[in-house]
Amino acid sequence: MINQLNAQYSPYFQNYSLSEYNAGNQNWGIAKGDDGKIYVANNNGLLVFDGLKWSLHEIPNKTTIRSVLPLKDRIYIGSYEEFGYWKRNSKGALVYTSLSHLIDKKEFFNEEFWQIIPYKDGVVFRSFLNVYIYKNDKITQIKPSSTVLSIDVVDERLLISTLKGGVFELVNDIPKRFIFNETMVDAKVVAINKYQGNLLISTSLKGCFIHEEGKFKPWNSEINSVIKEQQLNRYSILMNGNMVFGTIKNGIYITDSFGNVLFHISKENGLMNNTILDQFVDDTGELWLGLDNGIASINLDSPHSFYNDVTGKLGAVYDVILFKGTIYIGSNTGLYYIDSDNTLRFVEDSQGQVWELTEINGQLLCGHNNGTYLVEKDKISLISVQTGGWVLKRVPEHSNLYMQGAYTGIVKFDNSNGNWEVHHLGDPRMPVRFLAFEDANTAWAAHAYKGLFKIKFNKTYDDIEDIKNYGIKDLKSDYNIRVYKLKSNTCFKTNDGWKKYEPLLDSIVPFKFMNDNFSADSYIISEEENDILAVKNKDLIELKSLSDQSYNLTLSDRYFKKRLIVGYERVSKIKDSVYALNLNDGFMLINSQRYSEKGNLFKPVIESLEVDKNLMRLNETSSIEIPFNNKNVSISISSPNSRNHFFEYSIVNLDSTHWYPLEREKLELSNLTNGDYEILFRSTNSSGTSSPTTSIQLTVLPPWYKTVKGFFLFLFLAAISAIIFYALHKRKIKKEQELLTQQFELEQRELLKEKTKENDRKIVELKNEALKNEIKLKSKQLANTAMALVKKNEALVDLKNELLQHKGNFDNPFSYKKILKKVDGSIGQKDEWEVFEYNFNQVHEEFFNGLKKKFPQLTHKDLKICAYIKMNLTTKEIAPLLNISPRGVETQRYRLKRKLDLESDKNLTDYLVNFK
Repeated sequence: MINQLNAQYSPYFQNYSLSEYNAGNQNWGIAKGDDGKIYVANNNGLLVFDGLKWSLHEIPNKTTIRSVLPLKDRIYIGSYEEFGYWKRNSKGALVYTSLSHLIDKKEFFNEEFWQIIPYKDGVVFRSFLNVYIYKNDKITQIKPSSTVLSIDVVDERLLISTLKGGVFELVNDIPKRFIFNETMVDAKVVAINKYQGNLLISTSLKGCFIHEEGKFKPWNSEINSVIKEQQLNRYSILMNGNMVFGTIKNGIYITDSFGNVLFHISKENGLMNNTILDQFVDDTGELWLGLDNGIASINLDSPHSFYNDVTGKLGAVYDVILFKGTIYIGSNTGLYYIDSDNTLRFVEDSQGQVWELTEINGQLLCGHNNGTYLVEKDKISLISVQTGGWVLKRVPEHSNLYMQGAYTGIVKFDNSNGNWEVHHLGDPRMPVRFLAFEDANTAWAAHAYKGLFKIKFNKTYDDIEDIKNYGIKDLKSDYNIRVYKLKSNTCFKTNDGWKKYEPLLDSIVPFKFMNDNFSADSYIISEEENDILAVKNKDLIELKSLSDQSYNLTLSDRYFKKRLIVGYERVSKIKDSVYALNLNDGFMLINSQRYSEKGNLFKPVIESLEVDKNLMRLNETSSIEIPFNNKNVSISISSPNSRNHFFEYSIVNLDSTHWYPLEREKLELSNLTNGDYEILFRSTNSSGTSSPTTSIQLTVLPPWYKTVKGFFLFLFLAAISAIIFYALHKRKIKKEQELLTQQFELEQRELLKEKTKENDRKIVELKNEALKNEIKLKSKQLANTAMALVKKNEALVDLKNELLQHKGNFDNPFSYKKILKKVDGSIGQKDEWEVFEYNFNQVHEEFFNGLKKKFPQLTHKDLKICAYIKMNLTTKEIAPLLNISPRGVETQRYRLKRKLDLESDKNLTDYLVNFK
């Protein structure tokens, strides 16, 4: 049994969902303006698309917009009981102007305007009841006899199609019947266009008709029966004669000029919605669709077409091949082919992973997870049970001998006798994903994950003679290695870039040619035997030539974003100049002869300039002035006619050679200092091509204090300040003079005081000196007195001793005793001691009082000894004064030392001399 899946070829198209444009789901009208922007009549208002972002603009009454027409610098819209136009002001903002006031409200009560077209130098608005012509700020009302279904301009004639009255032509503002046929009644005319010298009248329910020389007949074409069934809603004719039919039930049909269907795009092959509310074809061949739920764009002039399966049954495609006029597709779910009706069919018993499809000598081989199959039309037969046929390569110099890299190693395929003989070569049984022959007996094999090996076969190719691991020998990393044979070079794509094998050195060395011309990050995803190679380089896929370095076709990722099978990308040559790129749920056909993305970049346009969220007036001829105290300057740009682009900017004043990528089509600058700025913008695509630049001149005004007014203000303030300073300075000098005078007088007084103090001090010093002299004198007198007493006492003692010796010489003992008594009385008389004590205290400042106070236990005799010791009298000198012997004095000194609590090593004389 053969399963049938619905899928078919279609040009590249892109859906825009409600979440992307953030407005209502229904889009009633769509058109492209002279500025390159797409304008959409949406449930919620006017949608504007600049190629990268959508913006919504609501009319004052916030009703649904049913129609739109960009014409010159205006965007006309029609709504419920409302029509008018939008126009950009000098600040770049769209401003709405209503035209409804030109008509009495009663005239178009409950009307909606479903169509707007240009006519001569005016604009025509259509509702179901009336036609209004806007010209020179005036409105002319045309009221046909029946419900108006559509209006068209053919050969500068305005044709009005009605529900029951046929087609009218407007002549001198009066509708005159132009075409009428009973078939047209209730047929709901969609459009009238010129077709091969006649008129093609397309209707919603009855198909298309040809009006030729007054005759009315059905159009004999393939599409006619289709649109009757699917209910035609919109019709367009392209510059090349092809036609576009938008239906209510089943999407869009694109036909040739004879009505033969070329493409059918519907929800089944990826269109977001099947109901086409409006369509517009721009001058670049881009078809825009307003859908009942979403928006879509279709590149009718694209050199690429796609085979899509939205059912998910096809799965991830790994290889595509054209074999005997039939496209075969190998995917992770099995093997498929496309029959003559463009229907995708499954080859029975092929379920499982298909790795490779190879044509050999008129036979198709399928490398499969289960083994290798021979494909014959819609059937397969197993010729090898070795699982995982990744790659099959012909052995050089042998036309019927092939080697296959499989899950379990290398497998020999021999077709010499007309039948396939398969033989596994044995060890090593490692997964070989990449295989390339160096010569007839030597091949290079790359492990599926890690390792690079050089393999030598024996002469009969039945066994492996030698295997050598070069991943360990010459590579920094032996992960993710790919092996290729490019002309005479065996080369390798590694994690460190491109390398090649150098036989003379038996070593792997960097491959400068490939690193310079193909990029160190790129890897080949096509058969390397061809001169034109497909190369995956980061997010791009490029077609490059080994012989012609100027040949370079670049596919941007917008065609296959999120659809590549990463690591298993493959570009297969289908036929001359046509290549197939495998994708998830389908594949992409690339026509290299028609391919060109040059000219798809246009210089950006400055949309608006905001300073702190306030729009500024745009000026293309001179610099735009910005206040100094700006916090945030925002410049919005767009390039609606560019495709697959992003923006870059450069600030000339800072570094004109460096370009910075711009995010969200808006440049944000903060806290600019005063001065002139020139900012350049350009559109750039992923291949590095850039558009001409657009510049904007900004002048950030200086702060007020740097302006002429500020200069004069500062000058005035400086003059006032100088005057004030002079006055204050003069006042200060006067005050300082007064202070100096006062200070001088004060200093004089202080000086006199100091002089007086100095004199008083000198007087005191003189007095002290006199007192000292007096003390010295008294000390001398005291010493003399003491010495005199000593001498006197010594004399008396001597006298006493003489008396005692000559006692016997006295006759009268009473006289002797009387004389002896007088001598004893003269030694140490009390009054003499009092005089001595008084004089002593005068000299030594209350010496006795101090001793008595500190040592109250001292006796009168002790004080006398202390006084004599302080006067530096010797023991011998003290003895006569006390009328005792010197030994007695020593005894007294000892006792005195104990009373004064002096330690044994302390000198009594030193202590008393220094006592105060």
